[in-house]
Amino acid sequence: MTLRLALALCLLALPALAEQRAVAPGPGLAAAIAGAAPGDVLLLQGGDYPGPVRIDRPLTLRGPREARVDGLGQGTVITIAAPDVALEGFSVTGSGNANADLDSGVKILKGADRARISGLLLQDNMHGIDVHGGRDAQVTGNVIEGRRNPRMNDRGNGIYIWNSPGTVVTGNSVRWGRDGIFSNTSRKGLYRGNLFRDLRFAVHYMYTHDSEVSDNISIGNHLGFAIMFSDRVKVQGNRSLGDREHGVMLNFANSADVSGNLVRGGTKKCLFIYNAHKNLIWGNRFEGCGIGIHFTAGSERNVLTGNAFIGNAEQVKYVGTRLLEWSFKGRGNYWSDHPAFDLNGDGIADSVFRPNDLMDHILWSQPAARLLTGAPSVQLIRWSQSNFPATLPGGVVDSAPLMAPLTLPVSADIAAMEAEVAGRWAKGNFDDFNPDDLGSH
Repeated sequence: MTLRLALALCLLALPALAEQRAVAPGPGLAAAIAGAAPGDVLLLQGGDYPGPVRIDRPLTLRGPREARVDGLGQGTVITIAAPDVALEGFSVTGSGNANADLDSGVKILKGADRARISGLLLQDNMHGIDVHGGRDAQVTGNVIEGRRNPRMNDRGNGIYIWNSPGTVVTGNSVRWGRDGIFSNTSRKGLYRGNLFRDLRFAVHYMYTHDSEVSDNISIGNHLGFAIMFSDRVKVQGNRSLGDREHGVMLNFANSADVSGNLVRGGTKKCLFIYNAHKNLIWGNRFEGCGIGIHFTAGSERNVLTGNAFIGNAEQVKYVGTRLLEWSFKGRGNYWSDHPAFDLNGDGIADSVFRPNDLMDHILWSQPAARLLTGAPSVQLIRWSQSNFPATLPGGVVDSAPLMAPLTLPVSADIAAMEAEVAGRWAKGNFDDFNPDDLGSH
């Protein structure tokens, strides 16, 4: 064994020299960071700590909620510029107002890998947490309350993720602000078990691939879960309750697994699919929406099976002439308006279901034709198509409709939050957000 190797082994065997250092409230936090050794734990006490501050070495900042780091309206409150930094327990407030600069409560820069942000209370910041290039960040159990500017698009996001592979966001509560999670140009993220309320989007994906959005709850937002320009995303077990526009949206999203999601409560469109291909959509429940599923723009090779469409004003909106089969391996979907019977008791209806007819196509493409809805000629066309299906011009067909819907539970506390927002959108609280204006995203 060489002398150099022996010295190295001895150094590895030494105990860590990290210390716990108490930091009194007041202006000394930046100096305490500058004087700390890598690995030290800085213990904050109840009281105010003026910022902003920058962490440029591996440290842990820990404190109770009563300890408050206040940016005093200047830029980002806490900037993390080193790997292996942890923030735990305390409060962060008072970022600047520059949305273009992504002023935030906490910002994690490129190279600041493996940051851990847990149990913080973040209030009155432009963006709550900005994961801006750091890899493998963990954002867990934080409470983020955004700003409430009259124009929603002037607010910041609860959690903004940009080019930060491996980010894990779990167990956070995000309210007000713009989007709960906005993930842009990233990959391999896990966003699970978060609660989103009173926002524009609960989860907003742009160019985020090979990732997972699961077991999140969206209540009373303008839009629930928007997966846009992203491939191979798992969208599983989420709840969209009382959202306004869409519960789930797949826009230029391919090869997604969309399963176990519940959308209900007056949403305009439970599921909106626009130019999205090769997606597996199964085991979801779409209930009480204006449109159960709006399927458009040549979306191809999608599989829909085991879903339940219950009490939607229109179960399916599909304007096209191609034949779409919405069953898979002898198993279709449940349709609450299908007068089905099952003589052999196998759980599959004995008659094929077509959710739309030729008149639906005419009414969607020519809204003025609604004036003729009750006319005898329209009733004759519909009677003819129901008795002579060969006259139909293509469209959606479910050859194996299910006799019973699946149920997806909602806990009592979440149901109570859902009840609080019931009827919200009937009052005309539409803010300044148009989901069809992609430039505003």
